[in-house]
Amino acid sequence: MTDREAEFVEFVRSRGPVLRRTAFLLCGDWHRAEDLVQTALLKLFRAWSRIRATEAVDAYARTTLVRTVMDDSRLLRYRRERVSDSLPETVVPAEDTDATLDARRVLAMLPPRQRAVIVLRYWEDLPIDEVARILGCSDGTVKSQAAKGLATLRKLLTSRPQLLALEALR
Repeated sequence: MTDREAEFVEFVRSRGPVLRRTAFLLCGDWHRAEDLVQTALLKLFRAWSRIRATEAVDAYARTTLVRTVMDDSRLLRYRRERVSDSLPETVVPAEDTDATLDARRVLAMLPPRQRAVIVLRYWEDLPIDEVARILGCSDGTVKSQAAKGLATLRKLLTSRPQLLALEALR
């Protein structure tokens, strides 16, 4: 294994779970999140020699992941499921309380850009200008999308009984 590959493997070991969690929050599905992280890591590996020298690996990885999720969301309606001979091994975190499940369901109801802004601003705790850079939009767009997303989240979370009833019908 070359030094380049060893550095990349170490990065994936240390930051992979964080990227996977972020992808899950953006798309709402653990299996799809794993696929999206793998796609983003492939893109990251292709550029590894360029970006590891800039010390901006985390920012590049996060940007790559968010753009991969956004692209996938746009293409999702045109894609069909693929048949596989084996099931992937996955471990779903044991943190699923009722409140967490409600928040995840409500988060999944947001449009992709609002969801990305909410996750990056409030879950990843990134500043507005960094979120704008990742999403390729202005600071004002980030602020307005955050405000709209938070308003929708508040509305949906305060109507919890109706939300659970709607989810049960799906």
